[in-house]
Amino acid sequence: MLFNPDRFLLIAGPCSLENEKVCRAVGKTLQKLGREHHELNIVFKGSFDKANRTSLKGERGTGMEEGLKLLALMKKDFGFPVLTDIHERSQAGPVAAVCDVLQIPAFMCRQTDLLLAAAATGKVVNVKKGQFLSPQEMEFVVNKLKEGKAAEIWQTERGTTFGYQNLVVDMRSFSIMKTFGTPTIFDATHSVQLPGAAGGKSGGQREFVGPLAKAALGAGADGLFIETHPDTANAISDGPNMIPLVELPNLIEECLAIWKAVRV
Repeated sequence: MLFNPDRFLLIAGPCSLENEKVCRAVGKTLQKLGREHHELNIVFKGSFDKANRTSLKGERGTGMEEGLKLLALMKKDFGFPVLTDIHERSQAGPVAAVCDVLQIPAFMCRQTDLLLAAAATGKVVNVKKGQFLSPQEMEFVVNKLKEGKAAEIWQTERGTTFGYQNLVVDMRSFSIMKTFGTPTIFDATHSVQLPGAAGGKSGGQREFVGPLAKAALGAGADGLFIETHPDTANAISDGPNMIPLVELPNLIEECLAIWKAVRV
């Protein structure tokens, strides 16, 4: 199994795959973190297609062919397991040939055929909880993956729609979702999005990433999903809610302290 209950699962990387320079910058920081903190179980993430942009004009990333090359490079040169999203059944096979974890986007978490295609690859499937679902409803999503014989299943909480252009995180989610028998992860950066609130794209409040991440670990989350970028102001997607790469090490050290304290 890729998940290890005795290690802190950290899924981290840029929101959208952009180029080798950005990937390597993030990879070097994550590699250094892993050397300094042996409790970390690091998975590099990056999306080759941001298919659910607010506006048709929103940049979507490298595309699958180039994106998979970048992910393969990160796996080869840094030794990380790698994760990316799939949006269509036809993407499951090619992505599984490179990636260790196939991620189901929150908006697509109830798409039965997509879930079953991901499960059939034999790779880990990380499914994001839809912003429109209660944590209790994730049992049926997990059951679809189990019935599809998924080798390993992770669930990720990423906030719930709260009125217009805002999200809220129910800290009970981690206890509830863990009863379905899978690791439960907190997406700390997407949970502070302000969806569609920045004139045709999403805004964000990154100042709340740290407090929410620590609260989630205290509430029983098994790991964190954190997007990071060396130049958030010029990132092609989710800049306002990503953590600046230079700030990531301190945040992870603080989160590790909470994780260790909860486990005593």
